[in-house]
Amino acid sequence: MAEQEWPVEIVRSARRRKTVSAELKGGVLVVRAPAAMSDAELTPIVEKLKKRLERRARPIAQTDEELEKTAVRLNKRYFDGKLRWQSIRYVKNQTKRFGSCTPSRGTIRISDRLATMPKWVRDYVIVHELAHLKEANHGPRFWKLVNRYPLTERARGYLMAVGLEEESGG
Repeated sequence: MAEQEWPVEIVRSARRRKTVSAELKGGVLVVRAPAAMSDAELTPIVEKLKKRLERRARPIAQTDEELEKTAVRLNKRYFDGKLRWQSIRYVKNQTKRFGSCTPSRGTIRISDRLATMPKWVRDYVIVHELAHLKEANHGPRFWKLVNRYPLTERARGYLMAVGLEEESGG
């Protein structure tokens, strides 16, 4: 895989003594470092942080075939393989939602924005949409099904944060 090139912004702080941290903000790698740290000391740390973030940002397979395989695996694990659907596919036109399901047709659509998110987040969205095949609403029985996926709360928090970031333009 080609190395990801993010612009780097160094934020130095006199309050920071030892630690260096990094986060992606709007496509910029923001690195926070102690004011006393030299560029020579900081450069290898930044390279290491870039590599770590690159591994995390590596896109998941974005084919409908891979999506189908994932849905089959999650159906077996969390729904005893009992759910049936006609199609599950990635779509480019979902900008307000991460997934949608039409239970009457058995069709599930997953936003292609999930391709840059962690696999466990995409899996949560698939479980969420699969649960709609059994419960077409967001009532207590629906959430009982979705909560079989152990990372539900964490994934929902992640998606809320992404939504807030997108709303603020950040």
